[in-house]
Amino acid sequence: MLRSLTFIFCDSDQLVVAFFEYCFQVPANRIGFIDNGGPFSLIQLKIIQEVISLTVFTGFAMLVFKTESFRWNHLAAFLCLVLAVYFVFKK
Repeated sequence: MLRSLTFIFCDSDQLVVAFFEYCFQVPANRIGFIDNGGPFSLIQLKIIQEVISLTVFTGFAMLVFKTESFRWNHLAAFLCLVLAVYFVFKK
């Protein structure tokens, strides 16, 4: 178990990406929440967060990992995310 924990904490690239994602995510959620004067509900903030995370990850994976290819099911999943945004923001 110690070896697996060491591997998790030694992968500095992932740690840096996760750190900066966390630094932007938490203040954005606090600023954007309705109770703090923002325009979004908690559900809307979560959907926005997931869409941004998956979009950035897909772009990163396509650029860095050359063995991955963009297939039709990835496009279908992205369209489902767009529909999720539409339905969450629909009044």
